[in-house]
Amino acid sequence: MIKRSKRIFQIAKEFNISHTEILNFLKEKGVDVSSHMSPVDDDAYSLIKVEFARDKENVDRYRKEQVRREIHHSRIAEQQKISKKLNLLSLEEQRKLEKEEKAKEIEVAKLKEQEKEEKLKELTDQKEEKPKKQRFRKIDISEIESQIGQTTRFKKKVFEKKEIKVQKSVKDAVRQTLSRIDTKSKKKQYKKDKSDEEEVEGVKQTVRAGEFSSVDELSKIYNVNSSEIIQECLGLGKLVTINQRLEWEVIEFLADVYGFIVEKFKDVGEELFSLEESDEDKENATHRPPVVTIMGHVDHGKTSILDYIRKTNVVAGESGGITQHIGAYKVHLDDDKEITFLDTPGHEAFTAMRARGAQITDIVVIVVAANDGVMPQTIESIDHAKAAEVPMIVAINKMDLPEADPDRVKRELSEHGVLVEDWGGKVQAVPVSAKTGDGIEDIMSSILLEAEVLELTANKDTYARGTVIDSKLDKGYGAMATVLIQKGTLKIGDPFICNNYSGKVRAMMNERNQRIKLAGPSEAIQIFGFEKVPQAADIFAVFENEKDLKRIASDRQRMMREIQQKKIGTQSLDAMSALIKDGSIKMLPLVIKGDVDGSIEVLSESLEKIKHEEVGVKVIHKAVGMVTESDILLASASNAVVIGFHVKVSSNAKLLAIKEGVEIRPYSVIYNAVEEVKLALEGLLEPEKVENILGRATVLELFKVPKLGFIAGCRVIEGLIKRGQFARIIRDEEVLHEGKVSSLKRFKDDAKEVKEGMECGIGVEEFSKFKEGDEIVVYEIQEVKRTLESA
Repeated sequence: MIKRSKRIFQIAKEFNISHTEILNFLKEKGVDVSSHMSPVDDDAYSLIKVEFARDKENVDRYRKEQVRREIHHSRIAEQQKISKKLNLLSLEEQRKLEKEEKAKEIEVAKLKEQEKEEKLKELTDQKEEKPKKQRFRKIDISEIESQIGQTTRFKKKVFEKKEIKVQKSVKDAVRQTLSRIDTKSKKKQYKKDKSDEEEVEGVKQTVRAGEFSSVDELSKIYNVNSSEIIQECLGLGKLVTINQRLEWEVIEFLADVYGFIVEKFKDVGEELFSLEESDEDKENATHRPPVVTIMGHVDHGKTSILDYIRKTNVVAGESGGITQHIGAYKVHLDDDKEITFLDTPGHEAFTAMRARGAQITDIVVIVVAANDGVMPQTIESIDHAKAAEVPMIVAINKMDLPEADPDRVKRELSEHGVLVEDWGGKVQAVPVSAKTGDGIEDIMSSILLEAEVLELTANKDTYARGTVIDSKLDKGYGAMATVLIQKGTLKIGDPFICNNYSGKVRAMMNERNQRIKLAGPSEAIQIFGFEKVPQAADIFAVFENEKDLKRIASDRQRMMREIQQKKIGTQSLDAMSALIKDGSIKMLPLVIKGDVDGSIEVLSESLEKIKHEEVGVKVIHKAVGMVTESDILLASASNAVVIGFHVKVSSNAKLLAIKEGVEIRPYSVIYNAVEEVKLALEGLLEPEKVENILGRATVLELFKVPKLGFIAGCRVIEGLIKRGQFARIIRDEEVLHEGKVSSLKRFKDDAKEVKEGMECGIGVEEFSKFKEGDEIVVYEIQEVKRTLESA
């Protein structure tokens, strides 16, 4: 019996080559293999090893280089982190250093006092002992003198004088020291308050406070009067009231002032919005299907490839044949395997939506047209996949066309850091045709191969958590969203929280609008039961206790309202200062309503990108749902235009719009909306004034005409002279006067215009001092419409 040790896909991964190359090589050698999952014996493995030995060496070299780079990058990151910590020395650390210095000063002062007391004690002892010693010495000296017989009167007197001086000097020194100690002790009385005692002892009480706590709440936490906190804030340059909420930096500073260590109060709701795997999730993890995102340039055939896979026609349902929403589809394969596909739009306006697709995906399939090559949105897709650190598979589409050039695509991909397997890289490149279906099976095999390498797992036996892919307000169902479940199992009736709003799962549907009862990891489903339409990329989390969930949601809503109110005030002040600074700026206010949150976000971002020195777009309101009366009232108050994207306008809103004179623009394709807004902004631009010279005339003689004054007799030397147009009088190449042609006569008759070569009389407003030889230039000013590109 032949012993089989390794499978072909494992060998392909080991040598970093395509499994198709190994299959072709073994078939040439006569080895019977069926697919990339087939095992091979030792003889076949040795044949492969000999054939692809160089590839193996390259792989080892590449892996060593990769390890070296990772070590290098980690060292750089550590150095940056250390430097950042040193640079960002917080206020609290500075105050801690100051407190330590104060404590050291107090200890030094205590030591000095102890030293003074010891010196004082020594001096007092000397005061009592020294006179006795002097008397003793006096007796000893007399005895010595009597013994040696060297006593003199002179020496005796000198010694006695010295003895008196020593006694006086000791008394004076003691008296001065006592007086100095007494005065210093009175002056240096150190009164310690509560905070100083705590600083010296090094013990601080720890308290908990919420971010954006009010002054009143902090006064109770710190056990001080609210007026003291207001006074401290005034010292920081902040004018606050008793009910005003403060930033976390200010709360920390106040805690330090009053001798507390403050910790941020973490609500139980914060833990719900984490998608990190716990130890329990890792223990109970089971296999899950891969989530694959299809990315690429517009019209390169992303949705067409999915159509062939799903045997449906999604393109027919999109406006202009372009995907404008993120679609999520689950595909069942023949061998009981499943793949979840996310189809992101490819137009440049949908960069943000593509980014969201890359953040929740396991594998990215980048579709590149063989006849078109790498385009700007293809490069963006590559960047998103690299940023998300997910493996890529390149699908070279439209291979059925005669102008298809896959080598050009591979070359352009290598220029942007994507090296395919044929060129010695790691990225699989599969030639396909969405029209004929060639290569679709190879793409599916490549996806399954990458998924096996990744070993994707998730915990099914826990509360469901996921990410909102898209959301909308349905006419019949109300607020609904497409959610990708990332762990746990979702059931009908589960209470959940999404962003700041709670809800309960009323119903679930798959991408074919079929009702389902359970949804596990890697499933993208439509959920009904939201209190409010969520935003794309919001975290969806199930919670066991519905009562606590509603309390958390209400607290989060209250906090968000206060934060938003603070932000709105700041934005309006900035807008006012900008308008005061430059009054010539014109803004086009817009109210955007759409059917899907993702499209509204993309539309508003695309419109706000239209910028110019003189004009711009300001989105004052955007929301999901049909255009209502409140939208019209807001637009009327702000002189705004209402843009409806894939939504209807209520009958009352239409009547109110006619009454208030508000314009409502419905759209179904995003670029049409962008182009029309551009045209509207160009209408706000001041037209460019261009001077167009009509004719020139030379003054021959000066005439005085009754009731008209002086007019110049001229000959038209060029062009045409028209009455009522602007004229410029030039003498010796200097402009004397500018004004309108007030009169134009041909002989005695008034004329509207005089052609070249004819003589005429010309009168100019507020000018009569014509001289022979003066030149009269007649011109008109034309207003030319400016565009945003030309401006």
